[in-house]
Amino acid sequence: MSEGHSGNMPDPDGARLPSDEERVHGDIVKAIYEQRLRPGTKLGEEALAAAFSVSRAKIRRVLLSLSQQKLVELIPNRGAFVIRPSESDARDVFTIRKSLENIVVERVAAKPDPAVIRQLRAHVRAEIAARDKGQRREAIRMAGEFHIMLARLSDSRVFLGTLEPVLMQSSLIVSLYGGGLVPSCPVEEHQAIVDALAQGDGAAACACMGQHLAHLEGTLRLELDDDEEPDFAAIFS
Repeated sequence: MSEGHSGNMPDPDGARLPSDEERVHGDIVKAIYEQRLRPGTKLGEEALAAAFSVSRAKIRRVLLSLSQQKLVELIPNRGAFVIRPSESDARDVFTIRKSLENIVVERVAAKPDPAVIRQLRAHVRAEIAARDKGQRREAIRMAGEFHIMLARLSDSRVFLGTLEPVLMQSSLIVSLYGGGLVPSCPVEEHQAIVDALAQGDGAAACACMGQHLAHLEGTLRLELDDDEEPDFAAIFS
């Protein structure tokens, strides 16, 4: 997958997942990020094994890793399901996200490296291009990656490691409560954040980020729709 979500996640004993499992892990995470896998979706081992042409044992190991990231819930005698956050969970995740992202932008703004600003501006241009071409899933993925990029450019593994799972849970929340493939992360707001960072203005960057996340949270709705059982072969083709 793209930056920030390669699938190279640790297994329960701290070892890295084998390459086949990294691929499966990364593809499932990407499908969640792009809202192709909805919250509450059952992740059947047999169907996933067939879709990825791997053994059920490998799928089981990947699902365990995803459960440790709080992206999948393992329910005894029922199976694995994409996490379905409650309304209360959603509010709490956004509260945590606001605090973490403020710390990140303050850190980046403290040392406005021209190379960092160029990377961010290039990413925003790519977001605009995806939106203008009508590539909705690509635009959704890139919108999330903008925030991952900020965390990475803060040069803190702690910030990145802490924020990344929160962003993934936010993606699930937007998928569940945001009405599907809606452009809920306006690229113009990303541009405003980058402009503030380029000036080294941490306070303005935090204000822009706060407005951005408030706007995103404001798009959430409480009505839930039940989806049919997904076609994993089509999703992961």
